[in-house]
Amino acid sequence: MAIRITAIRFSGGTMHQHIVRLWWTNPANGKSSDNSRAEIVSWIEQENGKAYVEDSRGHRADVGVVTPAHGDKYLRTYADGVWTDNLLALPQR
Repeated sequence: MAIRITAIRFSGGTMHQHIVRLWWTNPANGKSSDNSRAEIVSWIEQENGKAYVEDSRGHRADVGVVTPAHGDKYLRTYADGVWTDNLLALPQR
């Protein structure tokens, strides 16, 4: 199953590390919900979950887990092996 991240919420800043909640939809079954960053990180790492963002032209960027030297794991998009900022461009809630 792959979910499309559709919106985010920040707390304490506006960088990837500050994303605390993500809204998503499952295009396969139409289900939509929201989860904390920690829940999505766990789902990707422990359940082999797949997530992505999509721009208005239909270009997709996969969402991956970043493990920093210090601090909590966070999510960031990557395309063609390069980390990108697509998550930061999503609508905020």
